[in-house]
Amino acid sequence: MNDILAKILAVKADEVATARQLRSESELLREARARRDVRGFASAIDAKIAAGRPGVIAEIKKASPSKGVIREHFQPAEIASTYAANGAACLSVLTDVQFFQGTYDHLRQARAACTLPVLRKDFMIDTYQIVHSRALGADCILLIVAALTPSRLKELEDCAMELGMDVLVEVHDAAELDTALTLKTPLVGINNRNLRTFETRLQTTLDLLSQVPSDKRVVTESGIMTAQDVKTMRDHKVDAFLVGEAFMRADDPGEAFAQMFA
Repeated sequence: MNDILAKILAVKADEVATARQLRSESELLREARARRDVRGFASAIDAKIAAGRPGVIAEIKKASPSKGVIREHFQPAEIASTYAANGAACLSVLTDVQFFQGTYDHLRQARAACTLPVLRKDFMIDTYQIVHSRALGADCILLIVAALTPSRLKELEDCAMELGMDVLVEVHDAAELDTALTLKTPLVGINNRNLRTFETRLQTTLDLLSQVPSDKRVVTESGIMTAQDVKTMRDHKVDAFLVGEAFMRADDPGEAFAQMFA
């Protein structure tokens, strides 16, 4: 499991190079700009929190590099519908093929099944992927500070925002947080899972909270498995969550959502 992130990024570079040969970025850009259906991702989270509820990004994920297949019976549309019915603010859909067994169709199916905004959860390294995300229908994209230089982060954020999408920037430590805070996006995801070792500590979010200014929205990611975990975060004024595995292992993901965030 040594440095999984580096392996994933190498595969992504190959994927982008292959995709460019099949379809030009300019062609994708025309398709992306022709869409008029962006759903406000950050505003959906804010609306839930303003109403006194947690703003939850409920994840749709079949597998992961560390856990293998998480959900055998995997129906993205069905999962999206039950999340929406039980109060999710947004969806996160894994589209990485090799490491998470995701597909682009998973995102399309999930988004078509409900009215929730959708985050394309993948490893973004190139503007081609950002444009492709909007062409697919994504309302938000993930930028991982550990995967990108500061200049590339800004370039990809600008590209996403020009297309009307929101950006969730993800950090794992204080140095990455400093970089993330130079971006425009209000959404700062603190990943409790170390992407190099895949070890998880909820304390990661709590340790970084004091360094996040009040105009940014902290989203705690990974390792939220119980209602007590939710209470711990909300006691520390963290009201936005990205949760996947706990729901994906349940018979009914929406029911598991309702129980965790009751």
